[in-house]
Amino acid sequence: MPTRTNKGIHIWGVLALMLAAVFLSACGGSTEETGSLTIYSGRSDTLVGPLIDRFKDDTGIEVSVKYAGTPQLAATLLEEGSNTPADVFFAQDPGGLSAVSEFMSPLNEETLNKVPRWAVSPVDAWVGVSGRARTVVYNTDQLTPVDLPDDLTGFVHPEWKGRIGWAPTNASFQTMVTAMRSMWGEEKTIQWLKDIQANNPKVYPKNTPIVSATASGEIDVGLVNHYYLHRFLAEQGNSFSARNYHPTAGGPGAIIMVSGVGILESSDNKINAQRFIEYLLSEDSQRYFVEETFEYPLAVGIPVADGVAPLTEINNPDISSSDLSDLEGTQILLREAGVIP
Repeated sequence: MPTRTNKGIHIWGVLALMLAAVFLSACGGSTEETGSLTIYSGRSDTLVGPLIDRFKDDTGIEVSVKYAGTPQLAATLLEEGSNTPADVFFAQDPGGLSAVSEFMSPLNEETLNKVPRWAVSPVDAWVGVSGRARTVVYNTDQLTPVDLPDDLTGFVHPEWKGRIGWAPTNASFQTMVTAMRSMWGEEKTIQWLKDIQANNPKVYPKNTPIVSATASGEIDVGLVNHYYLHRFLAEQGNSFSARNYHPTAGGPGAIIMVSGVGILESSDNKINAQRFIEYLLSEDSQRYFVEETFEYPLAVGIPVADGVAPLTEINNPDISSSDLSDLEGTQILLREAGVIP
């Protein structure tokens, strides 16, 4: 039987490499390019932009990001349907994610099992990557924790007239109202909204100016997410005249919300989308959420930032992500109460 020459072996090796390149090209990839990824982000550029840039630098994937509010992006995805250019929806809250879950591709069990079950989609469409507590920020020159009610119902009393700040168009605020509807029912929730309205709350576009206004004395309390205060403390030190109060009785004002991410079923870049999700759940990214944004890590074994109340110290109500999914119903209720246009 004749034997192969070294030249023959070389030729077969070259042919194998050529066939591999053809196969990769047919699958949408190449031996030199890593492809692209389009992200719709309901989280702001200032919060997650640096992390997305790290992903781009570490992987070589070309990333395009569309930033807007989570409710606005959810509405856009519903309008675009299967024609959306988005590969990934990175949302601020479960409501926005659940609103478009029918357009998402189910995630694998390995991914879902990296976080607590309460932090994933009830239909496995998305996974939480960080946690945020609803809280009451208060002015320390005017108040101490003993002056504050043990749940949000206490703020309807006339003594709080003109002293409250809120951001009704903010996605996290709307998630809190969704929790109210689930826990209190529609009637009690709309009455609470109307009673707070009667107390002439100051309206802000988002959380950051609420915390700033609280510290300056423009308002005495604000309904916000916990981590905004810690960003001010990191910049200005402990002399900053505001602190967080987690309502001791729990309720909607103490819920832990997750920001999460899912892959659009219509995506042509599902492999890169999966890489992005794995990147967000990696130890380095989870530490980014702790150290840079002061959020709660959801992956096991990573401590919270100094000064941030551990989850064990917050009376988080027993409410699932599916209970926070009806964003549309909440917006209808807010309009009915005259809180948003």
